[in-house]
Amino acid sequence: MPRPDPLTVRRRVERMELMLERSMTLPIINRPIGLDAVMGLVPVVGDVMGAMLGAYLIWEARNLGMSKWQMTRMAANIGIDTLLGAIPVVGDIFDFAWRSNSRNLRIVRRHLDRHHPGQAIVTLDRAGS
Repeated sequence: MPRPDPLTVRRRVERMELMLERSMTLPIINRPIGLDAVMGLVPVVGDVMGAMLGAYLIWEARNLGMSKWQMTRMAANIGIDTLLGAIPVVGDIFDFAWRSNSRNLRIVRRHLDRHHPGQAIVTLDRAGS
């Protein structure tokens, strides 16, 4: 089975991370949150659902041929998020700060930038542009 197009995978992974981590903004503190934090408000079930959605990023990583080490790191990020996020109140605060899907997106981006440089997206920092 041929590997998927890296640019298409990048876009899918970025959209999933956006939905799970930054799809809305808390009005008072102007902090982005996503579906993962909202689902985490439902004890245990919400955290498990968030983990299942986060596992999609690992599935995409597998399809890209990423190393077992990279996928293990991604799974650990989701595991930490799920286990600590399941603790009432403290877990909700933790879920707000620990963005496992954003961490996993960085791992996927580094892999894509290293192994598929033709599809890399150039960004300019605000200070230097």
